[in-house]
Amino acid sequence: MKLQHLAIGDRFEYEGKIFVKTGPLTASSDQGGQQIIPRYAVLKPLDQAQPESRAGGRERLNKAAVLAAFDRFYRTSERLCDSTAHAELARARSEFLGIFE
Repeated sequence: MKLQHLAIGDRFEYEGKIFVKTGPLTASSDQGGQQIIPRYAVLKPLDQAQPESRAGGRERLNKAAVLAAFDRFYRTSERLCDSTAHAELARARSEFLGIFE
């Protein structure tokens, strides 16, 4: 596993030492001090199950939270846009919601 696949605060082992990720390229060791972890370094994650696949190191989103946020966005957009744009906005909404089917 690479450093970019871990979230800040995740613990991992590198070169026989235990670290906590503190930034995009940095980690703090249990013995103190910060260290830059090379992008090519292969790490052993601790205290977590190996993720099956995290595209680009991104966190998985909660579907219900995404849909609720989108619904709030859509209602605000519908209220703010003029009546000539409502049909196009509704088509865009249907297209977006189609990715969840």
